[in-house]
Amino acid sequence: MEPDSHDGAPHYRENNGFKIPRDMSPAGEEAAREEAARIEPVLKRLWTAKAWDAESVRAALLKLGYRNEGPDSEQGRGTLFVQAHDRNPGASVALNVRHDACVTAFVQTTNYQVKVNGRFLETGCFEPRGGH
Repeated sequence: MEPDSHDGAPHYRENNGFKIPRDMSPAGEEAAREEAARIEPVLKRLWTAKAWDAESVRAALLKLGYRNEGPDSEQGRGTLFVQAHDRNPGASVALNVRHDACVTAFVQTTNYQVKVNGRFLETGCFEPRGGH
C-alpha cells in the first residue's frame, strides 16, 4: 500500500501529485504561521459580520499591508489573491508569503478556516480543483 493512498488505491500519489503541496522551509513555515495569525482574527470578524464576499475580504486583508495580486517577492508582507466562490457565498484567500510558503483560507456562510501550506506545482498557493 502506498503512503497517502486512500484505501490502497494503486498509483494514488502518482496520479494526484499535483494536489500535494511542496514542502516549506522552516523559515517559510514560520513566516506563513505569523501571517496566518494576523489573518485569522480578520476572517473571524468578517464571518461574524456575514461579510464573506470577495470585495469585503480583499479590502479588509489589504489593510494588513499585503500587495494586491502582483508578482511574488521576498519583500514586504506578501501578495494577496482573493477569489469569489463559484457555487455558494464566500471567498477563498491565498497569500504568497515566500517562494515556498503560503497562507490559504476561506470564509463562507457556514464557517471560515486559515491554514499554512507549501505551494502547489501548477496553481501556486490555491489548491488545484480538478485533475488531468
